[in-house]
Amino acid sequence: MDTIKMLSNHPTVEDVYVEVKKTYANISKNTVYRNLRQLACDGKIRKVSLHDEPERYDKNSKIHYHFQCNMCGEMLDIEMNYIEGINETARQNNTYRIDEHDIVFRGICPECDVLTANKDKC
Repeated sequence: MDTIKMLSNHPTVEDVYVEVKKTYANISKNTVYRNLRQLACDGKIRKVSLHDEPERYDKNSKIHYHFQCNMCGEMLDIEMNYIEGINETARQNNTYRIDEHDIVFRGICPECDVLTANKDKC
């Protein structure tokens, strides 16, 4: 849990494993994975699943949305209110059992935006 708090970038299992291994040289990746899954099941952290990408983990266990930079891949929390009622609306229009939803906004983060703006200048 401490490593997740220290790594504020929504780390993957690999990110956490590399960091934890610095202190606990004999730890296995399976142990890290199992502990992350259990912390997520217990509601202490959130698992963030993205299409075609490794799972990430978020120290902020409250329901919220994310932003992912198209250039550097950084994942950040979006400051906005959770959209209440969207699950019920989706349920009414479909026959699916909908338990939750995730929204990931994609674009360019401020750091990459500055970098690309500087490249455009001659």
